[in-house]
Amino acid sequence: MTREAFIKELDKEGYSYEIEGDKVIVDVGDNVYLEFLTSLPSSGVEFRNRGIVNLKSLKSIPHGVEFRNIDGDVLLRSIIDGWIWEWEGNIEGISSNTLFNGMIKRGMFL
Repeated sequence: MTREAFIKELDKEGYSYEIEGDKVIVDVGDNVYLEFLTSLPSSGVEFRNRGIVNLKSLKSIPHGVEFRNIDGDVLLRSIIDGWIWEWEGNIEGISSNTLFNGMIKRGMFL
């Protein structure tokens, strides 16, 4: 998906966002439901919303994606078959978002 197509989807759904350099920062006061998306732009997306991020149809996660959503979880049914806090790859004592973001940077979900 191109950055422009992603921004069109955010606009269509009424989600607020900011552009910071190469990144699209999704900054919503609540949950983000983009469950129909199968891809994200590789140029960088950061979720800073309050609440969950539903990306259940996503097939891969590019290097430039970060989950920094507050008070919520991420649903990635097509990639890990559920929520990241339930994922078997979690390590006790490490935040599931922190661990997942590190793995994304290393290209483990391409």
